[in-house]
Amino acid sequence: MIFNNVDFDTYFKHYPDANGYFGKYGGAYVSDELKTAMAEINEAYFTICKSAKFINELRRIRRDFQGRPTPITHLERLSNALGNVQLYVKREDLNHTGAHKLNHCMGEVLLAKFMGKKKVIAETGAGQHGVALATAAAYFGLECDIYMGTVDIAKQAPNVARMKILGANVVEVTHGLATLKEAVDAAFDAYTREYKDAIYCIGSVLGPHPFPMMVRDFQSVVGIEARAQFTEMTGELPDAVVACVGGGSNSMGMFAGFLNDPVDIYGVEPLGRGTALGDHAASLTYGTEGIMHGFNSIMLKDENGDPAPVYSVASGLDYPSSGPEHAFLHDLGRVKYDVINDEETIDAFYTLSRMEGIIPAIESAHAVAYGMKLAKTMGRGSVLMCLSGRGDKDMDYVIKEYGMR
Repeated sequence: MIFNNVDFDTYFKHYPDANGYFGKYGGAYVSDELKTAMAEINEAYFTICKSAKFINELRRIRRDFQGRPTPITHLERLSNALGNVQLYVKREDLNHTGAHKLNHCMGEVLLAKFMGKKKVIAETGAGQHGVALATAAAYFGLECDIYMGTVDIAKQAPNVARMKILGANVVEVTHGLATLKEAVDAAFDAYTREYKDAIYCIGSVLGPHPFPMMVRDFQSVVGIEARAQFTEMTGELPDAVVACVGGGSNSMGMFAGFLNDPVDIYGVEPLGRGTALGDHAASLTYGTEGIMHGFNSIMLKDENGDPAPVYSVASGLDYPSSGPEHAFLHDLGRVKYDVINDEETIDAFYTLSRMEGIIPAIESAHAVAYGMKLAKTMGRGSVLMCLSGRGDKDMDYVIKEYGMR
């Protein structure tokens, strides 16, 4: 399929290019010293990703340790309540550790092991990436430092406990807004000091090249599985595919399976409390081109052109930019990016729980809310949503802040 002069038959061979760009987005805006480190990671990745030994080991881990493939569930009661459109979810909440994050963490730590690193470093917001990396580090026997903002530590206490039980060192980040952006700042600073012995296992499809490409490739298992499963279940492709977008790892993994198909694709950003700067984290919807954390993308900026303060009820979505590939697909128009606010999200959180017996992560509830809204406008057809994680981590916070509905 050719869309706006981009041939999606060969898309993954050409994007990113050799310098890590998706069109004008991406790259590696780091010091010369770190450019050398990035080049070493890139070379190691392209060595092992073509190795039958590595591929077979990763497949074994996914099957025997992660519990893949994760299933697709038809939301029959919810679909009937909304009308004629049939809703389905790809169940990444059933992936080991409760979210999609382990898909790339096992790959990244396997790469670190191959490179002879002794430690892995990461940031986390909702805690799912931190738990996944701590799990992978424990599995392979590496040290693990996880940087997490004070605000998110308070909101995500269960995941903080899990990381510590798994042996990770959780480093509290107190400066600035003390959320995901600051956690990335701190983790990146630590990596610049320790890159000879450690690898920064970034938590999404962002950062300097080759991380947006690597995380996408590791997460593409979600979309590849989902496409095959949905076709087997229904005999056809879904009419629409929906996933939430913060940095964008679950969505990019999901979208990867359908970019070359005649399917509408929707990325859902957090509108939070409203459109005022500081009340949301919808960078692709309201942002402009800018560089942060080593890559060029679309970002929310303050009056000085610096990363703006952001907010979302979902700790994993409160980031002032999105991955460069999302920015590229946004400009192409291949993916339609839209927003869902906090109230719609919490309503979807409870609705899915009560009608289908599935408690979603707040991040995932953004996708569910949008899928429900989309179903009301379509009249007929099917919508496949990525349920990127389970909501165990969010229950106490939701009940405290929104009450038991």
